[in-house]
Amino acid sequence: MIVVELTFTATPGRLAARPAHRAYLTRLRDEGALLAAGPWADDSGALLVFTADRDAVEQILDTDPYYRTAGVEVTAVRDWRPVVER
Repeated sequence: MIVVELTFTATPGRLAARPAHRAYLTRLRDEGALLAAGPWADDSGALLVFTADRDAVEQILDTDPYYRTAGVEVTAVRDWRPVVER
């Protein structure tokens, strides 16, 4: 699995871009590439857990303009090996 961490700033363009981004994430989930995604409770960033491999996640990050929107920064892309999962 690949985990992506984002940080946010209070930039209006980020909020305007969020609905299309969330629709894209829903499609990725439905296709099986995304396990879970959501913002931190204080909306300072978000965490996304992908079931896709690193190359596919890099392409997802390149395809979705949200990750290049002012106020959104990809702060980490990490391989994750869960020991306990559902």
